[in-house]
Amino acid sequence: MAGTPLLDELRAALGTDAVLTDPDLLRTHQRDEADLCPAGTPLVVVRPRDTGEVVAVLRAAARHGVPVVPQGARTGLAGAANAVDGAVLLSTAAMTEIREIDPVARIAVVQPGVVNATLAGAVARQGLYYPPDPGSWESSTIGGNVATNAGGMCCVKYGVTGEYVLGLEVVLASGEVLRTGRRTAKGVAGYDLTRLFVGSEGTLGVITEVTVALRPAPQESLTLVAVFDSTAAAGTAVARIAADGLTPSLLELLDQIHLRAIEAYQPMGLRTDAQALLLAAVDTGSRAADDLARIAEVCTAAGAAEVYSATDAVEAAALLQARRLAHAAMERYAARTYPEGNGGLIIDDVAVPRGALAELLDGVARIAAECAVPIGVVGHAGDGNMHPNIVVDRADPASVERSRRAFDEIMRLGLALGGTCTGEHGVGLLKRDWLAREIGPVGVRVHQAVKAALDPTGLLNPGKVL
Repeated sequence: MAGTPLLDELRAALGTDAVLTDPDLLRTHQRDEADLCPAGTPLVVVRPRDTGEVVAVLRAAARHGVPVVPQGARTGLAGAANAVDGAVLLSTAAMTEIREIDPVARIAVVQPGVVNATLAGAVARQGLYYPPDPGSWESSTIGGNVATNAGGMCCVKYGVTGEYVLGLEVVLASGEVLRTGRRTAKGVAGYDLTRLFVGSEGTLGVITEVTVALRPAPQESLTLVAVFDSTAAAGTAVARIAADGLTPSLLELLDQIHLRAIEAYQPMGLRTDAQALLLAAVDTGSRAADDLARIAEVCTAAGAAEVYSATDAVEAAALLQARRLAHAAMERYAARTYPEGNGGLIIDDVAVPRGALAELLDGVARIAAECAVPIGVVGHAGDGNMHPNIVVDRADPASVERSRRAFDEIMRLGLALGGTCTGEHGVGLLKRDWLAREIGPVGVRVHQAVKAALDPTGLLNPGKVL
């Protein structure tokens, strides 16, 4: 059995405190937050502290032919961090150093285990801004954000994680260390290998250092809420906001199921009688008040029953916090809908062109009715990236079947509307089949060729993505 010699090598290289085999701990590291995705039983969890130790882990695993599954904070929603049987789970939880913040070059250099909110706070103290802000920003790590090309609530103006990654240090399956990218504001030398690894979900290499671009801190934002009698009307407002050339820094949608779930989870006076709520913010400095007024006018013209602006920064922060609570609130909603711990969520992540948002929202409502499953919709309306949350009774095979059918129908609709199967959560295990449909046979073949070139024995995160 490869287990004992491999474990001996890992302990020799990392020390016994960084090589964990306790069965309870292994169970807690088996999966990320994706529901109904399979997870195997790992051999060991290792917590390297630097690049050299990651090299040692990958070389030892390669010698013994044992797969390696990289893990960050396991906040992912597609099963990309789920264990396979007998795997080494390579956790970056101990790689938490912010190595450099350069306010002149406007860059930061960090290890992959740095938590998103920690980096954001550190650069803010120097008058700088790291824009990517996934909903799990207080726990998700930069390495995981890069591996999945995570998005967030400010994507509508500032874009996703990959747009801020200037360079990477990556340990390949062979144990070789590759440096990609640059520190400079400009640079076009060679193939863009940095982009290749961004979003690769641990299938091509293990990220051990990230150089990210920073921005000057934005002006204080102004916030409004628009209440609608239908989700489609809210989608129409989003399309008109974009058509009018407005650039909100945040434009989020919550449907009635989410509003009720959030209010039950943490009461804050939300309009639970509304079918949909749009949360918009602008940070355009001296133009902010005018831009917010124009957004309010567009929402009213699109059919908003009520529009009101936050009176101060405290109220604005409370509205933003309500949006951040959506996932936890829906987990509680599912638990209450199907008691005895059987309630779960299948979280979709479809993105469509902004002009097709209303059609997507109408389609999700139709699918929910046809499949007889509760589906709550929340997401980044400003860039067309929505998260239909399908509530499932894990203990009822019929409920699971209906929920999976609803998931597939939403995927099919999103692609038919010119969209993509994932806007920010990644492919992982959840969407492998849908990725293949989206990119076609030539795209699959190219993906497989890249994988074979960098990981010829297929040991890195096997079974994920393709």
